[in-house]
Amino acid sequence: MTSRVHAVARGLADAFLAGEWDPPLMTRRGQLAVGQRRVWVRDLALAARHQYPSAPRDRPHELACFLEACPPLTKAFAAAARRSEPSPSVRRWFFAHTVMGKTTWPVPVLDDLADLQDMLGLSTGDLAWFSDTKQLEQTVGEERLRHYRYRWAPKASGGVRMIEEPKPLLKHFQRVVLREILDKIPVHQAAQGFCRGRSAVSYAARHAGQGVVLRVDLEDFFGSIVAGRVFGIFRQCGYPEPVAHVLTGLVTNTVPRAALSALPRPGRPGLLSSHRRLMGHLAHPHLPQGAPTSPAIAHLAAFALDRRLSRLTTAAGGTYSRYADDLAFSWSSRRRDKSLDRFVTTVTRIVTEEGFRVNPLKTSLCKAGERQRLAGLVVNAYPNVERREYEVLKATLHNAGRTGPAGQNRRRHPRFKEHLRGRISRVNSLSPERGQRLLVAFERIAWTNAVES
Repeated sequence: MTSRVHAVARGLADAFLAGEWDPPLMTRRGQLAVGQRRVWVRDLALAARHQYPSAPRDRPHELACFLEACPPLTKAFAAAARRSEPSPSVRRWFFAHTVMGKTTWPVPVLDDLADLQDMLGLSTGDLAWFSDTKQLEQTVGEERLRHYRYRWAPKASGGVRMIEEPKPLLKHFQRVVLREILDKIPVHQAAQGFCRGRSAVSYAARHAGQGVVLRVDLEDFFGSIVAGRVFGIFRQCGYPEPVAHVLTGLVTNTVPRAALSALPRPGRPGLLSSHRRLMGHLAHPHLPQGAPTSPAIAHLAAFALDRRLSRLTTAAGGTYSRYADDLAFSWSSRRRDKSLDRFVTTVTRIVTEEGFRVNPLKTSLCKAGERQRLAGLVVNAYPNVERREYEVLKATLHNAGRTGPAGQNRRRHPRFKEHLRGRISRVNSLSPERGQRLLVAFERIAWTNAVES
């Protein structure tokens, strides 16, 4: 019964939206849709007009859900069942054009799926294939039919991280979405990294030379951002429901069961519960860690979190910034342990209310006399790379130049050359003198195509 009611509600929603938003005209189109000149269709049109003073042309699904629960329609089905008559059905389908809703951001106008196809340069079938709104990726067995490549990487804490790397074509379309839409939406000032002019260095620099530095980690940051939340972001852009739905499919993913079964269990018993939560996130549509669009969307999903934590920290006389899943708080002077405990409790509550989860195993507090580290940088006086990290990188480059890079790629980075160059750039941005010494060693390495690929 419910599916039949929903089908009729969907047909009537399309009929109501297919012309002028005027009850008599809406009634006429609705009666043509169900093939009956019934009073309940008029009552339904009046109810829709009362609920929505302006036509919700960006929300056809929302309108259909409203009609499905509306008394005139439910009573029509009940009356048909009581009289043993055929229940209402859709005899004629109307086509209702969708349009953009209100937005405060300078995003491109995409009134319907045809506009989205034009922006991406895709046909109707290709758009449906790449957006995968039916989540076929979860069950497909053949690698060539998948949109992502999967690999896992160990964490220093003993857990594992699933890397979901989109294949070249999907990655191209995601980059178009990033460039044309997501890059035009401002993120909170506390969000550092993955934004032009912001980095791990700017994240850490806010807390350099402070008396107390508190670091809080979010558990499974990307995976915990579900498709419904991403859909809400695109709806905030003003995009109609069908457009937002397909955009969500383009930038979210569900990990196949075979790839999930290959994910190793952590060796430490204390990590099993977080591992189960990770598996649950990956088995449903979520932001994939590895897609070019994920960091920008994660910033937008965490906007309310950043706003609340910024206000909390400012009221407490401190400084706050976030680098992906790392939250940092600092104060210029020492603070009592009890006040810090209360602060952490409040932060944990806010994080939970905003749909994330604190990883208590990674919460750390460092005072001025201790080594204060954020995003791998020491910030006691100014942001700098730890000496041990520098020495290890220098030794890796030296050995790679002497015996070849293949033997030094112990963690099997798929693009080891780029990985080393990125690490050198990080050191160079903080200490040009050290960076130049590393760059000289890097230039001595004899690279081969097999190692670089």
